[in-house]
Amino acid sequence: MKQRITYLFISFIFFTFYGNAQNINGSFVHGGITRTYSFYVPASYVPGQAVPLVLNLHGYTSNGSEQSIYGNFKPIADTANFIVVHPDGTIDQTTSQRYWNFGIFGSTVDDLGFLEALIDTISAHYTINPNRVYSTGMSNGGYMSYYLACQSNKFAAVGSVTGSMSVPMYNLCTPSNPIPIIQIHGTNDPTVPYSGNSTSKAVEDVVLFWADKNACNLTPAITPVPNTNTTDGATAERYLYAGGTNGHTVEFFKVTGGGHTWPGAPVPLPGAGNTCMDFSASKEIWRFFSQYQSSGQVGITTPTAQDFAIYPNPSQGIINFDSKVHIERVRIFDLQGRIIQIMEAENIQSVDLSPLNNGNYLLEISGENFRAMRKITLASF
Repeated sequence: MKQRITYLFISFIFFTFYGNAQNINGSFVHGGITRTYSFYVPASYVPGQAVPLVLNLHGYTSNGSEQSIYGNFKPIADTANFIVVHPDGTIDQTTSQRYWNFGIFGSTVDDLGFLEALIDTISAHYTINPNRVYSTGMSNGGYMSYYLACQSNKFAAVGSVTGSMSVPMYNLCTPSNPIPIIQIHGTNDPTVPYSGNSTSKAVEDVVLFWADKNACNLTPAITPVPNTNTTDGATAERYLYAGGTNGHTVEFFKVTGGGHTWPGAPVPLPGAGNTCMDFSASKEIWRFFSQYQSSGQVGITTPTAQDFAIYPNPSQGIINFDSKVHIERVRIFDLQGRIIQIMEAENIQSVDLSPLNNGNYLLEISGENFRAMRKITLASF
């Protein structure tokens, strides 16, 4: 099913650098077409030390350069130390616009083979962790990312912003392995309708499709995203489908009132509807990707008693954290393992559990590459 094309020609611009971030342009011929791309190498990259690789695919009519600005991962790559790639699709001969061929355009362009070859090309010159390769994209780039999840075994997780799955892709998708998915979509998207149409599946159907493929609990934990910007015309909720194979999850950000836009984008997209500014799609996608490698979850450490403590316990409702690590997420489970509350922030120092009934619960705290769980008791004194 997957065609491997021998490279006929490679043109690559190399830099030797230490301590300086670099934007690098390159091209090679694949399937008789000269394919172009750029990628960003953060200053923290050290040759010989394996780093993740993220494909960031543009939408229809756009290009890699525009997507690098609109769906900006570079500041995140600087701190998280990964390489982000911005490939260019080919030109649609009917409209003269760039696009990705995910199987419904009647095109013979082998974008699947090109993107797999692009990963191999960069990996030949930079130290890429082959178990931590990801793809995300905007609109047409989101469709293509789902196509990669269906057809390729190179990806540890994929994401889509304003994209969906075509009806043929949905019906024929048989991924070789379960793959975690994050979807972000506005309910007022005028280009890729939230409720679907004759060519695209409804967004919620796509989310449930991948939750089922990953053997996740099909009843999600739903938490509101804080409405930090009250003038953007949009609010958001996060749906978490947990408990999947190898610890996999599926996440969905439902952006009520959102348009065909990238939440948190640094520049507006004229005529596309409201841009939700309550969260950054780029940050959430990387947070999601960073949990996973091809064999499952990325190695997680457990803080010791010297690193982390909670008090008071038992508590009348307020739980405080004395922690040497930054706590970025708190989840509360009942004793049957059901998620009943989630809190997310950059450095959580306390959590108010007073709305819960008295009794025993499990409290899970997590951050970058660590996780801990404690039994807590809520009681009236």
